[in-house]
Amino acid sequence: MGRRGKKKGRPISGWLVFDKPIGMGSTDAVSKIKWLFQAEKAGHAGTLDPLASGMLPIALGEATKTVPYVQDGAKVYRFTVAWGEERSTDDLEGPVTKTSEKRPSEAEILALLPKYTGVIMQIPPQFSAIKIAGERAYDLAREGETVDIPAREIEIGRLELIETTPEGNSVFEIECGKGTYVRSLARDMGRDLECFGHISTLRRTEVDPFTAEDLVTLEQLEAAVPKAEEGEEVVLSYDAIDAYIVDTGAALECLPQVAITDDAAAKIRLGNPVIIRGRDAPVEAEEACATARGKLVAIGAIEAGMFKPKRVFAG
Repeated sequence: MGRRGKKKGRPISGWLVFDKPIGMGSTDAVSKIKWLFQAEKAGHAGTLDPLASGMLPIALGEATKTVPYVQDGAKVYRFTVAWGEERSTDDLEGPVTKTSEKRPSEAEILALLPKYTGVIMQIPPQFSAIKIAGERAYDLAREGETVDIPAREIEIGRLELIETTPEGNSVFEIECGKGTYVRSLARDMGRDLECFGHISTLRRTEVDPFTAEDLVTLEQLEAAVPKAEEGEEVVLSYDAIDAYIVDTGAALECLPQVAITDDAAAKIRLGNPVIIRGRDAPVEAEEACATARGKLVAIGAIEAGMFKPKRVFAG
């Protein structure tokens, strides 16, 4: 049996709340961040289209175990709908497929918004990562196929008209749940208003639990990368760039938090259950976080006052 090769990179863990620039794909962004931090492992929590900018939370190391909790978090987008044209991709990338001379009034738009608030059914774009018979919808669309994508239930908590641009386009802000396609929203509103529409700008401003204050730009990261002169044999310090990392546990603020002792943490890290003590400790919970000295130890279930680890984190 061949020996496993040693992992390349630093064993750094935490979240980097990246302000993704327009033109960069989500996978490319993860690769860039992984290289800048020289991290062993990295992954993102929710794809952001290349034509979109804004918040792309990227998990490093142990934080990749918490990706599902961030993916499920509410998201906020600021976007512009250009009226009068529908496009194959529902954004600027695709060719125009339908046109109209009509432009909606502010009153017409405001009257429509309640239809797109709450739990609704939405059909994803033809150019999306949805799998149809094992293939990505965008691959089929690029081959010229029109695929039948079933509608899915999504939840929109808030949809507001922010302003009208000098060109007559509409700027909106939306707070929505997992699986919402803002491009589909522009398409469907345009059809309802009988004027057609597509996304011309899209920026994600929040992904719960992170906020705009957590955002870090590529320029900031590149300026903080440790550098050594050619030929120098020095130990590089990553303190400056590591300062941008958000603690892994921040992704789990939605779960009950249980403080445990160092001895209990050692047992849990070996996969053993422990009794939860303390007046405020929950007796039952499907999922909860165990922390020791403020550091994440494990995610697990609490049953009859006993914490049973499901996912353990390195100390």
